[in-house]
Amino acid sequence: MGHLIPLVQFVRRILEISPFQFSFIVPTRGPPTQAQKSVLAAFPEGRVTSTFLPPINLDDEVPPNAKIETIISLTLARSLPAIRAHLSGLQGSHHNLTALVVDLFGTDAFDVALEFGMKPYLFYPSTTMCLSLFLHLPQLDAQISCEYKDMQEPVILPGCTPVQGKDLLDPTQDRSNDAYKWLLHHCKRYQLAEGIFVNSFNELEEGALKFLQNHEPGRPPVYPVGPLVQIGSGDDDEKVDGSECLKWLDEQPRGSVLFVSFGSGGSLSYNQIIELAHGLEMSEQRFLWVIRTPNDETLNATYFTLEGDRNNPLDYLPKGFLDRTKERGLVIPMWAPQIKVLSHAATGGFVTHCGWNSILESVVHGVPLIAWPLYAEQKMNAVILTKGLKIALKPNTNEIGLIGRGEIAMAVKGLLEGEEGKKIRNRMNDLKDAATRVVGKDGSSTKTLYEVVQRWKSH
Repeated sequence: MGHLIPLVQFVRRILEISPFQFSFIVPTRGPPTQAQKSVLAAFPEGRVTSTFLPPINLDDEVPPNAKIETIISLTLARSLPAIRAHLSGLQGSHHNLTALVVDLFGTDAFDVALEFGMKPYLFYPSTTMCLSLFLHLPQLDAQISCEYKDMQEPVILPGCTPVQGKDLLDPTQDRSNDAYKWLLHHCKRYQLAEGIFVNSFNELEEGALKFLQNHEPGRPPVYPVGPLVQIGSGDDDEKVDGSECLKWLDEQPRGSVLFVSFGSGGSLSYNQIIELAHGLEMSEQRFLWVIRTPNDETLNATYFTLEGDRNNPLDYLPKGFLDRTKERGLVIPMWAPQIKVLSHAATGGFVTHCGWNSILESVVHGVPLIAWPLYAEQKMNAVILTKGLKIALKPNTNEIGLIGRGEIAMAVKGLLEGEEGKKIRNRMNDLKDAATRVVGKDGSSTKTLYEVVQRWKSH
């Protein structure tokens, strides 16, 4: 969903400025989720169709502990005959096939695009910095013999903040794993693209974009078309009502509430939940916390049988926490309407897992950040936020890998009340203004899309 949502917004933007029709092709491993169906059903009728391909069975090749990059890549590779059949059907219906835009792990479909005379493009839903790493990875792989996490010097990508090897995205952390081999496979094929769309904009990643937009032989043109963020509630589960937290926010002073949420796939350990709870309490600041059950697999089941519900996230909180903080805090199990929360006047800060969609939503609404990366490329994103853009604070982990309550309290108070928080807020407001400009009628992202649309028309 984190990749599908910005791609949907990409199509929405092109629909506004062109006569093209679109066909979404979604490879699957099982029945499509309600969230997938909902986001694809929201298009204007007539110009966009969506097709969920037959499910792919990977039981014969993928071990139970396979990483997501391996699963996605194999699913796409085995879906190529179905993609070919779908495009053939479109061609048989007298459609003029122009371009095929694939996700960042979809490069094997480039070959199918060329069979039908279509221009192959890539949509990159994350940062320009991460895209720069992908384009540089084949060279880095040839130059470095050790694991990247063991490198003494940081990785230097032109125009980007230096990043330590241990902070590179997850599939690079074990070069013997199939996930890394698949990543390298796709990175080598990026040069086959006619162009690469990236969900960013010049004012956000000026250095990296300036370098990638300088034409070099063998590197496709890079088109910054962001910020592409979800419109509306940001709800992936329409069965859940977010009115409780919105009503609570209505009663809070302007800019006073810290929103704490780790995305649709993020969860913390039990001990980290305890530290976060105590840290929020110690900060004496208002907070809205979206809590999930801990990700520990070895918690004492007997305790929860006797004293609480193992499936209820609220039962993992410190005893008395909810009563002690009820005057200034609200804890919501599992889900909250993130975009509505971030756009609310009472929201003054956001503790985020540093997923790129969440970061862009924060920028669009001008909400300062506390960076708490968990997985994927989020450690790299945290480097951009804290050392590059300087729009986030990042609490430090202790010797056992936890972020302690004191660190949390200090960061929360610093963001909402401190001098550094004020500086971050000013910088974020500038980016908010820039984000509004670039998607306007004469904005740089809009002009970039016009340029590509003209190329497609001539093709």
